Amino acid sequence: MLRRQIEFTIAADPPSRLDKALSRDVPVAESLSRTRLARLIADGAVSVDGHPMTDAKARVPEGATVVVQIEVAEDSHIGPEQIPLEVMYEDADLIVINKPAGMVVHPAPGSPRGTLVNALLHHCGDDLSGVGGVKRPGIVHRIDKDTSGLLVVAKSDAAHQGLAAQFEAHTVERYYRAICHGVPQASDPRLRGIRGASFEPGNILRLTTQLARHRTDRQKQAVVFQGGRHAVTRARIVQPFGTPPVAALIECWLETGRTHQIRVHMVHAGHGLIGDPVYGGRRKPASRAISPQAAEAVRSFARQALHAAVLGFVHPVTGQPVRFEAPMPEDMETLIALLGSAAK
Repeated sequence: MLRRQIEFTIAADPPSRLDKALSRDVPVAESLSRTRLARLIADGAVSVDGHPMTDAKARVPEGATVVVQIEVAEDSHIGPEQIPLEVMYEDADLIVINKPAGMVVHPAPGSPRGTLVNALLHHCGDDLSGVGGVKRPGIVHRIDKDTSGLLVVAKSDAAHQGLAAQFEAHTVERYYRAICHGVPQASDPRLRGIRGASFEPGNILRLTTQLARHRTDRQKQAVVFQGGRHAVTRARIVQPFGTPPVAALIECWLETGRTHQIRVHMVHAGHGLIGDPVYGGRRKPASRAISPQAAEAVRSFARQALHAAVLGFVHPVTGQPVRFEAPMPEDMETLIALLGSAAK
């Protein structure tokens, strides 16, 4: 991996926060989003007057020299690849895809090919929005590599801008189906004692915290209560499994859309997602509650059991509300069937 360096001087204004100063003063031609800048700060890739800075809120003085180190792929060409896509809807302005688990949304270090973007370039040709840049054509939002389900991709710049505004305003309808360890219900006294957890009418769990990059593992997110980004997740029980229940099919919906939000919030609540390799979801439930076969299926589930099932928004060009539903993927259907039929 190659690195290139951006160097600039803080504008002649009163001292301001590092993240805001970067958003204001980084050369426009660099096309670095606020999210990307925040990630670079957290990763220690930003220095001020020769000193590495990882606190986005740190004050930087007028005239300070800022250096930003950016990794650049040695081969930055992103080409079309003939990868099958499950298209749920398509018109001249946008396309809705049911992404399979295991597919990365856009090329990144470690995943240069075989991504959704490569497949879209083959399917759509040049008919993708350029707002996201050459490495993320049409990409308005993302879901994790091993999360399956719905994404909307912009084909026109007008659609990209309109969709991005809806995501920014948190007006996009997003429902996920997940299978978690345990049953997150109001009768559980342990949940009452978890900071940021509360219950709404209908036994709906609400988790309200801040999320930030983990202090020691930069690939993970963590719940914090200051210095992070506001995050709200709601979850309701669809079906408990086992006697007594040891797992549940739940439906989650997002008020915000942070990296790994559902996964982090559910493990914070003590009900991590089955199969989650990052947040400790690969464990075997109590064998007394379900059959050994079902318990082994839980232990060996190959990914986080999370599916983006519903996506609704206002069409950014026609102004009409649209809503899409993606069926449960086969691996999760199989796990649900085993859990549902294997109670002892």
